[in-house]
This record gives sequence, structure tokens and C-alpha cells, in this order.
Amino acid sequence: MRICSLVPSATDILVALGLRDHIVAVTHECEVPPGAKIPVITHSTLQSKTLTSRDIDRHVTATTHSGSSLYLLDHAMLEQCDPDLIITQELCDVCAIGYRHVAAAVRRLDEAAGTQRVILSVEPQTLSQILEATLRIGEAAGVGDRAARLIHDMRRRIDAISEIGRRATRQLRVLAMEWLDPPYSAGHWVPEMIRLVGGHDEMGREGAFSCEITWDDVAKNDPEILILMPCSFDLERTLRDADPLTRHVWWTDLRAVRRGRVCAVDSGRYFSRHGPRIVDGLAILGEIIHPELFPRCAAENAWRQLN
Repeated sequence: MRICSLVPSATDILVALGLRDHIVAVTHECEVPPGAKIPVITHSTLQSKTLTSRDIDRHVTATTHSGSSLYLLDHAMLEQCDPDLIITQELCDVCAIGYRHVAAAVRRLDEAAGTQRVILSVEPQTLSQILEATLRIGEAAGVGDRAARLIHDMRRRIDAISEIGRRATRQLRVLAMEWLDPPYSAGHWVPEMIRLVGGHDEMGREGAFSCEITWDDVAKNDPEILILMPCSFDLERTLRDADPLTRHVWWTDLRAVRRGRVCAVDSGRYFSRHGPRIVDGLAILGEIIHPELFPRCAAENAWRQLN
């Protein structure tokens, strides 16, 4: 089977299912195994590596309001790759190319070639839905048994981590931030993950979109633990974007800052994507929120405490 993955998390799942050699195209944000030469079929209109977080937010807002797309699909390469299965998403047009753009492109190809390719859209918002999406991808790719085994392993690890989290004598007040300028609280599966390891994110909404907040809201919430996880950023970029925050006069008034409980994480690898590494993200949250229960096992570049 020839598979085109237009979602970074789907690429992670396909690789975990042993289907690397079946992937014929990926996005510019997908992480492929070393040595794998897979054509990149999208590019972004956003130069996120050189723009500030505020500039990125403005560009995204303007693009969304104009009805445009943040991502461009290489139609000629799509035709050349000739995939049987195309995996896309409808959850967030900011995270990946939107479903309607993909569907329109595939429809044109099918009409020209007289074929009918399979488009699979995955949009999980909770941990259980992540497992369901993994199974759907495996079944669509013809490896349902492998997907079932992967899900069993993921569920076993989630249950084991959650069991440790239940030993916490108190649920600490946590604020996970999905964007820093402007500030956004985390949504989707992240508040659920925090709850499972013995924390409580009052500003996060389980199974729902992240929402914009203000720094006054942060001050009023005054979390005991502050976790910085800008969507899709690695640890280095998160630390760079966090640096201006530390120079604000209100920064040292936050309880989490005074107690040295502010952490930055590699969100792109462990939290933004709904692939197998989301379980590693769950363990990382345990290490941050209840280190007395979760001795550190994560790599050095997975998360760091701010000075």
C-alpha cells in the first residue's frame, strides 16, 4: 500500500506500526526516521522559525479570517506519488493542511485517473480517541493486528502511570500553556493527562479546544506549577519564547515562579501530536507535577525547569 501522511502524528503512528517503507509522501513538519528519503508534499506560508509568537498569532488569525490556508499542497507531487491511502485531519487548520483542501485535490486526481483513493481523517481530542485513531489508521493500512498490539501497549503504560498518579495525596493546581504570546491555556488531551498524574488544570478544558486567556487570568489562578508547551515547539524554541516573560514585573509574583515550579517542555514531540509518544508526555507530566512519585526518566531535552 502507498500511503501519504498529511498529519505529523499519523506519520509517527505509521512508523510505529512498521510501515515506513509504505509512506510515499509526508508534510514538511513530519518527523521521519534517519535515512528515510520520503518526499515532502507540503510547505507553509508561515516562516515560524524567524517570527515571534505574537507575529505567528497575527499571521494565523489573518489567514483564517481571509479563508486562506497556512499550508500549500504540491498537487503535482501528489499525483506523482500516486497514494492509495491519504491520511489527513479536520481538528485544526493551524496544525496541518485542512481536510477540504485535501479532499478537493484528491477528487481532481480521481476524476482524471478514474480511481477512488481512500481519505482517512483523524481528529482525536482525548486519550481514548487517540487510541481509537491509532486503530483506524492501522486498519486502513491493512495492519489492524499490529495496531491492536500497539494500542494494548499504550493503554497498559497509561494505566500504570495513572495508578501511580492516584497515589498523590493532593492534586496540585497546574496551568499548562499552549501559547505564550498571546497566552492560551492547553486543551484537548492535555488537561486529562494532568489529571491522571495527580494535578488539576482549572483553566484547561478536557476534550475541547485551547482558549485564549490573559496574564491577569494567570495571576488570579496563581498556579502552583506552570508548564510552558507552545504548540509544536521543541524545548529550545520554548525556552527562547519564555525568556521575555521572565522580564515582566508580575513574573516574580507568581507562586509557581517563587517556588521554582516553572517548566518548559518539548511540546512538538510529546504533547502536540496524538501519536505513541503521547504516553511519554504523560510520564513527563508526572515527573514535573509529582517528582516524589515519578523519578526522572525523560531525556534531558524533553523538559527543563526554568531558573
